[in-house]
Amino acid sequence: MSTAASDKAAPEKLTPVYGPSSEQPPLFDGTTRLYISYRCPFAQRVLITRNFKGLQDEIKLVPFNLRSRPDWYAEKVYSENKVPSLEHNGKIMGESIDLMKYLDSNFEGPSLLPDDATKKQFAEELLEYTDTFNGNVYAAFKGDVVSDVDPVFDFLENSLSRFNDGPFFLGQFSLVDIAYIPFIERFQVFLSEVLKYDITEGRPKLAALIEVLNIIPSTTYEPITISYSSS
Repeated sequence: MSTAASDKAAPEKLTPVYGPSSEQPPLFDGTTRLYISYRCPFAQRVLITRNFKGLQDEIKLVPFNLRSRPDWYAEKVYSENKVPSLEHNGKIMGESIDLMKYLDSNFEGPSLLPDDATKKQFAEELLEYTDTFNGNVYAAFKGDVVSDVDPVFDFLENSLSRFNDGPFFLGQFSLVDIAYIPFIERFQVFLSEVLKYDITEGRPKLAALIEVLNIIPSTTYEPITISYSSS
């Protein structure tokens, strides 16, 4: 990981949140815009990618409160009415993993995928697994948390043991770390505080990953509350 990249991704003065009556920014006027919610972990994936690559000046933010989005977002920008979405080169794109890859491939800044073919293949496998990971953890909230969630975090610990050239999934900081960390840290807080389960116990590599990601400026964000129901 490049120290210069982290320095370049220093905290910026964040754009105020757009409300229901906020005026729509001009569409397709040559400005690249990232439509997000600061509190959405899917959007945070793309925000972290943007920040780590030092694209704060190139990609402007249009942040929403997800509970009170302006009507023009679904009507004129992105009919899916989800975040994140990206306005670039006369088109609107969505889906967080796809947008992370798009920013890494189409904009300047430190590469967030390795050149090594074996690591690239493993990166694709881990990126494809993210929905399964999130779904399994959320499902565990309604069952036997320890027995249901142990294998999920054991999988991460084993994945972090695949390469030994750094604390990250691929050795170097990458899109894989960005895809997982907004969720890992939320799950860590919720499972510890509400269900008294420590995801790092017996998992030193996962603990090391969380610790190092906490000191990278571009990976900081506002936490959200995970709701839990026993029904």
